[in-house]
Amino acid sequence: MTTWLSAGILFTFAAIAVILMRWGNLRCIGVTPVRTFTFIAILFTSGLDVGLIMFPLTEFAGYADLAASPEYGFTNPLAIEFGFWAFLIWGFYFLTCFYFCVIEPRVKFFEIPVVKFINNIVIIGTCAFTAYLLLSNLPWYMPEVGDGETVIGSFYLIVFLAIAFAVYSSTSLRYVRILSLATTWFFLGLIALMWGGAFLSQDSSVAEFANTVSLLGGYFGNIHEFVLPLNDYHEFYLYWWFAWSIMIGQFTSRFVGGLRTYQVLLAMLVFPSIPIAIWFSVLYYYSANGLETAGFYNLAMVIVGITFVINSLDSLIRLYTDNLNLTVARFGKVKYFIGNLTALCVLTLLFKLDFLQIQWVGAVVIGIFFACFGYILWKKFAVVSNIAASPKENKIDFNKIELAN
Repeated sequence: MTTWLSAGILFTFAAIAVILMRWGNLRCIGVTPVRTFTFIAILFTSGLDVGLIMFPLTEFAGYADLAASPEYGFTNPLAIEFGFWAFLIWGFYFLTCFYFCVIEPRVKFFEIPVVKFINNIVIIGTCAFTAYLLLSNLPWYMPEVGDGETVIGSFYLIVFLAIAFAVYSSTSLRYVRILSLATTWFFLGLIALMWGGAFLSQDSSVAEFANTVSLLGGYFGNIHEFVLPLNDYHEFYLYWWFAWSIMIGQFTSRFVGGLRTYQVLLAMLVFPSIPIAIWFSVLYYYSANGLETAGFYNLAMVIVGITFVINSLDSLIRLYTDNLNLTVARFGKVKYFIGNLTALCVLTLLFKLDFLQIQWVGAVVIGIFFACFGYILWKKFAVVSNIAASPKENKIDFNKIELAN
């Protein structure tokens, strides 16, 4: 599995280099373009899930335990956490976003029936994994509801309602912008809330927090260390990113609003990384200084985490239902709602039973990457070589999203 993953990573970064050299200044226009801030909000909230909110506080101690994990010794826990979630890793999304915006309309590899089927299995499975992450982390963040370890009925109800809300919101593309912007502002508000709380409870100074932020330099000074898997846990993260990459590329590509290729790459690497860096710095400050998050702060994190889950599920449900023609227009809202809700709840329980693994999904995605590249070399090399612009039918019209179903 490690060799397969490493091959996929090296192929991904090689492909990004080729795209920048060949089409670096090409203007990327999606089928439903939006303004840049909205595009970044959609990218950020769709491309991340509840793990961003709920994982770090449970992981910092593990990264600091060099006796158990000496491979983390080259830098600090904050830099490790950032490296698992930000900057370079977003290149996976850039590759697939560019491909689906510019290349796939000419190649149509994902319209091949067997590829289409496998792709949608990947999307549905990753949807369920997102809901499972929320379910499995709720006991740690809401111990007052249970014993802090066991998943109880209340947690199943919370996840059920989150899935139900996401299925309903996926019935119209018009909700995407509202949900993405709202989630972005909720997340920024959470950062401000907890940052302010740290200063009030610890009587901290700006300089102390700045020192915490400076620890992120340990990532950029050792960025090469994060390219290939450090250990099994890093491997899990990388497979997880691969699992997300194709579907996030499919979804976000439709919203690109005229940015040049290099600008899309910079937007994807830099803009999501800034709030992630600040958020992780705040959480690490709490962890390093022994500040409590129990109660109000944990509840706030759960609420924002749920909005991330809803936002991610909304985009992914919309994607696989469009791909499989399981749409509201075809079945009506009631059948659409019941069918998707049932399927995702069942698959979430399968992840809970360890019947499914996200690593398997990521491995399948790497296989799709290689198969697509082989198909292009075999049948579409001349077509791809002659690409000089986004598809002609894609025009800059920021009102399209208001008219979308």
